[in-house]
Amino acid sequence: MYKKNDIVVYRKDVCKIIGIKKINELDYYIMNKLDDPSLTITIPINSNLIRKVITKKEAENIINQIPNIKPLKNIDDKYMESKYKELLHNGSYEDLITIIKSAYLRNSNRIKNSKRVSERDTKYFDLAEKYLYTELSIALDMTIDETQNYIINKVEQLINN
Repeated sequence: MYKKNDIVVYRKDVCKIIGIKKINELDYYIMNKLDDPSLTITIPINSNLIRKVITKKEAENIINQIPNIKPLKNIDDKYMESKYKELLHNGSYEDLITIIKSAYLRNSNRIKNSKRVSERDTKYFDLAEKYLYTELSIALDMTIDETQNYIINKVEQLINN
């Protein structure tokens, strides 16, 4: 059981437990999303949709795997959004990294070919980054910006070594 002020992951959102409340004979966690403290979430304490934030060691292991995670290739634009949704729903770190790499490369190629960036790719890139960096920033005890810079530098080192 978690306690007040614990940081947890609810679905894909990192939240802070602000209290425990009894409603109709059942205990509920009262939480705020870290990226939107104005949103209050109430869920039963026995929910399987809540878990602990990963450890620093687990975060480092994920970061070390980034160069080995492949972006999506040869997927028709018509099916890309459904693939992004599927990966986002799965929500594994590898799936989030796949979305980030795929959307980044697709938009980079569009820019190289003097085309507009895809709103769809940008949308899923931003969502995947938010979910990934928010939890990793907690595990690494850094801000989200520091986490992003740390990951970029670490991946460049891994690729160049």
